[in-house]
Amino acid sequence: MHITPADLADPRVIALLRVHFTRAHAVSPPGSAHALDLGALQSPSITLWAAWDDDALLGVGALHQLAPDHGEVKSMHTAEAARGRGVGAALLRHIIAAARERGHTRLSLETGSMAYFHPAIALYRRHGFVECGPYAHYVADPNSVFMTLAL
Repeated sequence: MHITPADLADPRVIALLRVHFTRAHAVSPPGSAHALDLGALQSPSITLWAAWDDDALLGVGALHQLAPDHGEVKSMHTAEAARGRGVGAALLRHIIAAARERGHTRLSLETGSMAYFHPAIALYRRHGFVECGPYAHYVADPNSVFMTLAL
């Protein structure tokens, strides 16, 4: 597996991001899904990476710079066929390392509270993230779990 900057013009990347966006919105009540669409992922404050096995796309994940010292994990999604192979963990370690290199002292994330998101919550906990209150533009929502990691 190798992780590279994602090409938002690559149809494989676009397709996986659409799956991520669609599923997040399908399992979350209206107003509680915070998955970014393709346009939002093109922001200069967001860096998106893709995990590959040769030319097979395994997963994606992004780092959103909220402030000079604060980053946010966004758009984490592993392709269905690649689940259970450590793709999410590899992408998360990559994002954490990038956040440290950029001088962030805190890395936060928002994910859903529904059963669909429980594997993601477990992944984040295994990497040291702890629950916290809403940050940045988020507001308290029983359908969201907010987590943070001190770097």
